[in-house]
Amino acid sequence: AKREAGFEGPGKFWGVMRKAPKGSPLHPIDAQINRIIAMVRAKVEHPFRVIKRQFGYVKTRYRGLAKNRAQLFTLFALGNLFLMRRKLMA
Repeated sequence: AKREAGFEGPGKFWGVMRKAPKGSPLHPIDAQINRIIAMVRAKVEHPFRVIKRQFGYVKTRYRGLAKNRAQLFTLFALGNLFLMRRKLMA
């Protein structure tokens, strides 16, 4: 509750999913807020799923910051192509 209060103000949004009180259902407004948060989270987390599952990139070896950064940029570029493959093939 203390951290949530710190996000009060213009341009700030508390992006943590709402929970229902014990023994009662979730309020419909909170359910709508959770749906919006889930849609944003899905857009952000899908590229990470592609990189980890499809490309097998789970752990980073230490080869220097520049090499790791270059590899991640390449993987995310390929991940974007992978996510858009159906649109690109049409």
